[in-house]
Amino acid sequence: MIKEFRLPDLGEGLTESEIVAWHVAVGDTVELNQVIADVETAKAVVELPSPYAGRIAALHEQPGTVVEVGSPIVSFDVPSPDSQDTAAGQIPPSEPTAVEATDDDGAAPAKREPNLVGYGAAVEKTGRPTRRRRPVPAEASPRVAEPAKPVVAAASAQPAAAEPAQPAERPRSTPPVRKLARDSGVDLAQLTGTGPGGLITREDVLAAQTKAGDEVVGAGPASSASRPQAERKIRTPIKGVRKHTAAAMVASAFTAPHVTEFLTVDVTESMELLARIRSTRPFAEVRLTPLALVAKALCIALDRNPTLNSHWDDAAQEIVQYTYVNLGIAAATPRGLMVPNIKDAQELSLAELADALKNLTDTARAGKTSPADLTGGTISITNVGVFGIDAGTPILNPGEAAILAMGAVRKMPWEHQDQIALRQVMTLSLSFDHRLVDGEQGSRFLADVGTILSDPGMVLTMV
Repeated sequence: MIKEFRLPDLGEGLTESEIVAWHVAVGDTVELNQVIADVETAKAVVELPSPYAGRIAALHEQPGTVVEVGSPIVSFDVPSPDSQDTAAGQIPPSEPTAVEATDDDGAAPAKREPNLVGYGAAVEKTGRPTRRRRPVPAEASPRVAEPAKPVVAAASAQPAAAEPAQPAERPRSTPPVRKLARDSGVDLAQLTGTGPGGLITREDVLAAQTKAGDEVVGAGPASSASRPQAERKIRTPIKGVRKHTAAAMVASAFTAPHVTEFLTVDVTESMELLARIRSTRPFAEVRLTPLALVAKALCIALDRNPTLNSHWDDAAQEIVQYTYVNLGIAAATPRGLMVPNIKDAQELSLAELADALKNLTDTARAGKTSPADLTGGTISITNVGVFGIDAGTPILNPGEAAILAMGAVRKMPWEHQDQIALRQVMTLSLSFDHRLVDGEQGSRFLADVGTILSDPGMVLTMV
C-alpha cells in the first residue's frame, strides 16, 4: 500500500520550508520515527521523522527545494492493514501522525496536526538502513502532484534480460559540504575525497576553491576583464534564516520607535570576581564568561525595572508585562543571525546560567536549535564585544521592549579613587521601545546594570 507524506506545518505559522538533505533513498527500508530528512524553516533546521514503517517508494523533492506546507515530499510502500507485518509498523489509531496521508487512490488528506516534533510512537532506533547507490539528481522539474507509482512498479517488476547502464553514483559528502561547494562553485564530481571511505570533506572543497583562485590569478591582470560579466557577480537566493531575519528587522525598525542609550563602566571588580570564581570547585567545570555576568546583572536589574520586560500588543491594544525572563542571546551562526532564548532565566544561578548560555550557543552554531527555543523571548542581549566592537545601536528583537549590547572589555586609563589608573572598561548600549519604556525607566535600568558590573557587592542592596 502506498502512503503519501506531505510536508507538515511545523507549528510556527510558516507556509514553506526547504528540504536541506535526505537521509534515505528510494528503496531504503525505514522504521517508524526514523529521521528521513533535514528540513529548514525560516528559523531552524528540524529533523523530519518517518510517520510509517516500510520502504521508500519515491522522493518527490530534491535537496535545496523550497516546498509549500501540504505538498507531497515522499511516498512509502507500507504493509496492508490485513498484513501480519502491520503490527510492527502501524501507527496506533490513538497516536495521530503529523499528516494523515493519502492512499494510492489520490484522496485528499483528512487531517493535519500543527506540530511536527514528537509525533508518532516512541521506538528505539536499531541503526540506519542499508543504502543503495544514489544516482546524480536530475535537473529540477515541476512538482508531481500524484505519487510516483511507476517507481513502485519498477521496483516490483522482474529484472530485464539486460539491465541498462547504472547512473553515476552521487559524490559522497555531507549536506554542509555540499552547500559550501554550491556557494563556492566547486563541482563535487571532480573531487577525490580524502575522508573515510572517500568522503569529500570541507577541506577538499576549500582546497579546490583555492586552486581555482590561484589559476585565475596566474592568468594575468587581463583575466578578470576578459571573464563574462555574469561570472563577476555572486548571487545568493534570499531564503531561510536570512530572509526571516531581514523581514523581522525591517518590521522592528519601522514599527517600534527605537531609543539607544550608552553607558561606559569600569568592570575591573567584575573581571577580578570572575577570575576568583573560576578557580573555585563549584565552577571548575563551568565555562564562565563576561556574558554570563552581564546576563545575571540584567536579570537582577529587571526585577527593579519590570517595564523593560514587556510587550506591546497592538491587536489587543494592551501592554503585556512578563513576570518571567526568557533571555534571548543573539548568536552568529553559519545560517545567519539567530536569537534563541533561555527560558525562565531569572530562576537560574550564575553557574546554571553559564551552562545554559554554553548549551544555547553551541546548539545554535551547530544548526540544531529547535523552533521552540527561538520563540517566546522577552528581552535580549547581543555580545558585540567578541568581535572587538565597543558599542552599537542594536535593533529590537520583534515583540520585545529592549535589547542590551555589551562591548569589548578594554584596559584604559580611568579615574579610580581620585587618581588615573589602568582599569578594565566596557561600554553598554541599551535600545528600547519608546512606546513602552520612558527615558527615565530605560536610564535607571541601564544604570542598575552598570552599577552591578562596576561594583558586584552592590547587588546586596538591590535584592
